[in-house]
Amino acid sequence: MNIVIKGVKASRREAPLLVIAPHSTFLDSCISYVTGFPSIIARIEDGLNPWVGRVINFTQPVYVRRDDPESRHNTIQEIIRRVKSDQDWPQILIFPEGTCTNRSCLITFKPGAFYPAVPVQPVLLRYPNKLDTVTWTWDGPGALKLLWLTMTQPTTTVEVEFLPVYVPSEYEKQNPKAFAEGVRNVMAKALAVPTADYTYDDCRVAVKAGQLGLPMTSNLITVERLRSRLGLTRIKIEDSALVKNMLSFQNRESQPIDLAEFANNLNVTVEDGSLISLFKMHLENEHLSTIDFKKYLL
Repeated sequence: MNIVIKGVKASRREAPLLVIAPHSTFLDSCISYVTGFPSIIARIEDGLNPWVGRVINFTQPVYVRRDDPESRHNTIQEIIRRVKSDQDWPQILIFPEGTCTNRSCLITFKPGAFYPAVPVQPVLLRYPNKLDTVTWTWDGPGALKLLWLTMTQPTTTVEVEFLPVYVPSEYEKQNPKAFAEGVRNVMAKALAVPTADYTYDDCRVAVKAGQLGLPMTSNLITVERLRSRLGLTRIKIEDSALVKNMLSFQNRESQPIDLAEFANNLNVTVEDGSLISLFKMHLENEHLSTIDFKKYLL
């Protein structure tokens, strides 16, 4: 494996946290060697693995159960304790995306690494190989197949680039999500890739939807995100609209409404970008200017 290093790694005093992205393969573990074996955030299952568990334990990791909200809280508290401690803890290495992607964008960074409100050093990973045999995502070839394909290549190159230390503003110190977003934007710009507001939890929803045979799983996620932005997941406007229109729904096969009527029914301003996007997603074809409100609610 050929490792190309660009930039200079910051010391623990300069940046207690190393933020690594994009996370796309099990080969990303090489970053631990390059950075001097810092502590890592790892799933509890990884520590129990007979092959890599001992190596992980050597780094004095912080273990987390991704499906346990209480575990996430404890993880954040442990990160804060270590980075603000006077003891000689190693730097903490974090993959803030929380899952593997195909490197085509940077998905939402989890805010856990940013709660301590201390400077972080962004670190980029690139795999500039002619043939991609390393990308390991939730919907693709398994690890053993990828490992076999990688071993058939003459060499596999990974570029590790240390960016300048990112010092949070006063606003970002008080807002971990804004801090995470700022770091993500810097890294995306350096990688020349877009950002995407998807998370590990969205991937789980997509997988579950696929298992249930539901089509357009990515659209399901997008619809829920738009409804959340409009506040429709917190209030019962759609339920009220369903009750209000139930009689007319029974007497007709469909109920076409335009954008203005859609906004009025949901009590949202017609200029709202999220509303417009939600409306367009329910157009049966691009030549129509109305959607079936009955189908939307039911």
